[in-house]
Amino acid sequence: MNGMNEMTLSFSARSENEAFARVAVAAFVSQLDPTLEELNDLKTAVSEAVTNAIIHGYESDESCKVTIEATIEGDCVSITVSDNGRGIEDLELARQPLFTSKPELERSGMGFTIMENFMDRFEVSSLMGGGTRVMMLKRIESKKALYN
Repeated sequence: MNGMNEMTLSFSARSENEAFARVAVAAFVSQLDPTLEELNDLKTAVSEAVTNAIIHGYESDESCKVTIEATIEGDCVSITVSDNGRGIEDLELARQPLFTSKPELERSGMGFTIMENFMDRFEVSSLMGGGTRVMMLKRIESKKALYN
């Protein structure tokens, strides 16, 4: 596959749209013929990022929007999940395994750890009152890539 392919998706910050986001990204990435494991890794990472935006960024304010941008270039997929929510006060602390700012919601505090472990590259940037942006990159070791 030559060139670059892109998609942008914006949707209401409603928890039921998390499944939609997973399926949309999976459908977009399917052109790379990923393995089931690669697809599940991507879907899980997207779920975590979208859920964080809804629960933490917007504190479940359904009038807000979450945006996903995905780019395929060669055998790599880059996914950015962003919100314009409250931001993360202490990014270093938030990235620690088991840390959660919402223990009352029984959050595991493993969201960033999961994203980091399932992707080849993971970056998060945040501005208090200005939202959070999670950028993830995964190389798809697909059958297509092996034969091209």
